[in-house]
Amino acid sequence: MATNLILAAILLLCLVAVAWPFLGYPLILRALPTRPEQPVAGPAPSASLLFCAYNEADTMPDKLANLAMLKRRYPALECLAFDDGSNDGTGDLIAARGDLVALIRGPGRSGKAHGMKQLAARARGDVLIFTDANVLLDEEAVDRLLARYADPAIGGVLGSLHYVGADESATASVGSLYWRLEERLKDEESRTGNVLGADGSIFSIRRSLYPAFPDSVLDDLTVSMAVVFAGRRLVKAKDVIARERLVTARKDEYRRKVRIAARAWHTHSHLRPQLRQMTVIDRFKYTSRKIIRWFGGVFILIGAVAAGALALRLSPTLYLAGALAVAFAVWIGVRSKSGPFAALVDVLIAYAATLQGVLKAMSGRTVTTWNPAKSR
Repeated sequence: MATNLILAAILLLCLVAVAWPFLGYPLILRALPTRPEQPVAGPAPSASLLFCAYNEADTMPDKLANLAMLKRRYPALECLAFDDGSNDGTGDLIAARGDLVALIRGPGRSGKAHGMKQLAARARGDVLIFTDANVLLDEEAVDRLLARYADPAIGGVLGSLHYVGADESATASVGSLYWRLEERLKDEESRTGNVLGADGSIFSIRRSLYPAFPDSVLDDLTVSMAVVFAGRRLVKAKDVIARERLVTARKDEYRRKVRIAARAWHTHSHLRPQLRQMTVIDRFKYTSRKIIRWFGGVFILIGAVAAGALALRLSPTLYLAGALAVAFAVWIGVRSKSGPFAALVDVLIAYAATLQGVLKAMSGRTVTTWNPAKSR
């Protein structure tokens, strides 16, 4: 009886841990008081928009057209691009629009972090706006983003990423749902003080806060967290919209998540001394949204073992029926391109990829370069 209770408790704790970032944590955030912004009248800061590209020839015409639109809306916007050794003509496409974008060509594959550092060193704007080569910004994005810097306490501003193509596969559908939850969490974090880290699709910081860091870390997490470490606010602007196509193939999404998780954990290790100096509420946010999620795969594995052991002790028939049901659901999900079973498999794959990436980083390996997903 005692063993059954222990197994049940382990299973319950694992379920709570897996659900915490998506259910428990948001409820806690909603209970926290709002920290209002305090804008001060004055001129808008100048801005530089930076992005790195590698083999993005297919997306570059749309990107350049988007930059031209932003420049018409905000003529003073400085645009800078780093080509990370593309071999498909991406650099030549950017260079052909020298009137629009200043191009820095890398010596070969050196990675996004290295490229962004080169761009930041050359930029002249008061605010550095970071985005990706395959991301398009809405026309009002720059104006709305810079308006948030009227509050002197704000050191960085994130935008909102809206994914396109959620109905093209189960992988895309799960990715879209996950990201909508992530965006809502960031909204609540922003309302209550600081967002704990940005992604590279659209975020910005005051140029004076740009930190020094090695090429091996995740630059968007490192740069955005520098705002929090400096005692300034990192907030999210829901009306600053960026759009990006979802990855639709499982193998592409798996590789992407392994790469991101490996670099995220490596970055976490690099930032650990500064993370320990954050306020209690910011450490709580960071642990809830990042660390617990990174180890979700461990909680799922332990929970599955506990559930199996408990079922076997209660009834071998129950254990066999449960095992067959799970195996059948996974088999259907692997063969399906849509539906609940396919979504279940994609969720499990996401947790597995994240755990693999974290373990890879823990073993001393990380990833500095990237390749665009073919299924975008």
